[in-house]
Amino acid sequence: MYLSIHQLEVHYPNRPMPAVHDVNLALRAGEIGVLLGPSGCGKTTLLRAIAGLEQVRGGDIRLAGQTVSSARVHTPPEQRRIGMVFQEHALFPHLSVLDNVMFGLLDQPRSKRQARAAAMLELVGLVRSGQRFPHELSGGQQQRVALARALAPQPQLLLMDEPFSNLDIELRERLALEVRQILKDAQATALLVTHDQMEAFAMGDQIGVMAQGQLHQWDDAYTLYHRPSSRFVAEFIGHGVFVPAHIGQDGALVVVHTAVGDLTDVQECPLPNAYPNGDCDVLLRADDIVHDDDAPVKAEIIRKSFRGSEFLYTLRLDNGLSVMAHVPSHHDHKLGEWIGIRIQADHVVTFARA
Repeated sequence: MYLSIHQLEVHYPNRPMPAVHDVNLALRAGEIGVLLGPSGCGKTTLLRAIAGLEQVRGGDIRLAGQTVSSARVHTPPEQRRIGMVFQEHALFPHLSVLDNVMFGLLDQPRSKRQARAAAMLELVGLVRSGQRFPHELSGGQQQRVALARALAPQPQLLLMDEPFSNLDIELRERLALEVRQILKDAQATALLVTHDQMEAFAMGDQIGVMAQGQLHQWDDAYTLYHRPSSRFVAEFIGHGVFVPAHIGQDGALVVVHTAVGDLTDVQECPLPNAYPNGDCDVLLRADDIVHDDDAPVKAEIIRKSFRGSEFLYTLRLDNGLSVMAHVPSHHDHKLGEWIGIRIQADHVVTFARA
């Protein structure tokens, strides 16, 4: 593995709980990793530890096969060959775009610096903007200049801390996809910190969900969404609810009974003896619930959110249970209206009854 973190511990003075506790993750060369979680969960502290800006109390960080941080080893930040991009682009306003990108190449002849900077501007699609100044660029263009400057010295690893948080939502997702392609074209290894799920899904080959200093799961986006390893990950990723369920056996067939309907022929379904009396909670995502006027189960629309091509409906059954559903936007039902729903899922995610 190109970046390897093993049982990492980071503590701050006068704080009883560790800022980062027992974190393990790995990135291959050329992969993009994302640390996702709420504010204060430890993701930026972990990024700073990788950069060498925070001391490590336990565990270790290995980069390109070399230990750069442990309880006994601390390679200074300037010797780690790590590039960093922050939410504040930190461009020099009095320097041109080309000179901003050249700034990190001061140890090379000017002709080589210019050639490398021009190549990086071409990579980020700003080759014609080299003589412009930062204030003449849009927020997205400034972020791409900051990325070009960070990539110019050919770092071993690129770290990005909430790089799109100052941009509007539409530009944020589009730029995340553009930056991912830029990093792939540059064959760069990168680790990004964000609190935005769509940004994480757009960018990451591997995504880690953090809470209270711990990494709950490190996986690809599909696995995080469909096979969360903890209730926290299940709640944090995507739209969904936990509903009471009972796992039973019908001959050789395992059946998951819920108030919305029964689930059969589901992949990786636990056996009834996995939980006391077969009672558990099952995670139902919004895309597991289908609007069907002919379905026997009816639910009242109590909230609706327009998403362009679809609505996100929050629905309440007559027993008080709430579920969520994605419904095509031409099905524009009113609040308080009752509609038919049925459950449709090809795998089941269960947890012990809360």
